[in-house]
Amino acid sequence: MILTVTANAAIDKRYVVEGFGVGSVNRVKSCTANAGGKGINVARVAAIAGERITATGFLGGHAGKFISERVEARGITGDFVWCDGESRTCINIWDEGSHRQTEFLEPGFAVTEEDCERLIEKFCAILPGCRVVTISGSAPAGAGPMLYRRMIRCAVEMGKPVILDTSGRLLEECLLERPTMIKPNIDEIRALTGRPMNSREALIRAAADLHDDGIEIVVISLGAEGSLVSCGEGVYDVKVPQIDAVNTVGCGDSMIAGFAVGISRGLSMVETIRLASAISAANAMRLETGFFAKEDMESLLPRIQVRKIR
Repeated sequence: MILTVTANAAIDKRYVVEGFGVGSVNRVKSCTANAGGKGINVARVAAIAGERITATGFLGGHAGKFISERVEARGITGDFVWCDGESRTCINIWDEGSHRQTEFLEPGFAVTEEDCERLIEKFCAILPGCRVVTISGSAPAGAGPMLYRRMIRCAVEMGKPVILDTSGRLLEECLLERPTMIKPNIDEIRALTGRPMNSREALIRAAADLHDDGIEIVVISLGAEGSLVSCGEGVYDVKVPQIDAVNTVGCGDSMIAGFAVGISRGLSMVETIRLASAISAANAMRLETGFFAKEDMESLLPRIQVRKIR
């Protein structure tokens, strides 16, 4: 079983318009709503891949009930901490004319110290039955870095691989607990290292330095250019084939899910990288966020190039 944590879950609403204009009336051609938040995207993708999933985190209000129902409808076990307040809604606007996306991300409700203690207690109780943990996204107001740090510490003490996908000060603080894997993009690796990262060699060196500091797997996401992976087996340069992308939102979460699936199944590092990259690219080929079609993934899988460079 894979355990996913989404501390700041959301209803993800996607509006499709043609000719989005600031300060004007925009008529929506179509609208979809789904359970969202980075960790819930991870849970949905890993479930599509065939894994048993338990999803936890904070939920509240009518929006929280919608999220919980949608999670359960995907065959995912939801075991959330219910709080006062209303879970947030995040809006993605896709302009068919310009092929550009605009996002509005609500901050979400504030949690209390008691809420955080309840989540940590629940998390540690679920841990013995899982093979891999993912902790994704931002922490809500009222929860400082220690929420994630304590969860990572609990997982590490139980010998459970823990994949962390967050950014900023939260990522910096959590690195002190030595999560098994992180997946920064170029901007995040710049912020972490304080270096300009103007070359591929600089990125490779930064990933290797983080690995040497105790992070077992460091994946630097390069978008359509693939990724760089530094791990115990060496450093890998990963290339993905060109695709007709229709929605790139959730590709990073899909990659996290792919790594969690590979680790859970005991795949080799190269097999895991190839699987995660194929699932991530397949996500971009479908309109739904945090979703992939198995036929897309299977078509992409043999075309993922994983080259060991160190």
